Amino acid sequence: MAKLDEYRHLVKEILTEYSSHKPAYGEVEVELIFDTERDRYQLVHTGWNKHRRIYGSTIHIDLKNDKIWIQNDGTEIGIANVLVERGVSPQDIVLAYHAPYLRKYTDFALC
Repeated sequence: MAKLDEYRHLVKEILTEYSSHKPAYGEVEVELIFDTERDRYQLVHTGWNKHRRIYGSTIHIDLKNDKIWIQNDGTEIGIANVLVERGVSPQDIVLAYHAPYLRKYTDFALC
């Protein structure tokens, strides 16, 4: 349970840091969505750039089975790399955006 609490704190901290990076274009809000009851965490961009609607989850992370499941990662550096830099074992990170049969070719957990 302590490990899961640590992961919750770490994920919230990282997403909060990323939320301070406002897009240089348009009128776009950066929203943090923390569902601590279900352990789902997202960073969402929403707004307008001229006449074009902007909406999408830039980062989506779930915590399940004592692992960090990265459902979506729209960052340049990669959230998994940030997590590893901050002490999370690669075996506790699942790149859920990769098909299960491809995960064995990464340095991260299969599931």
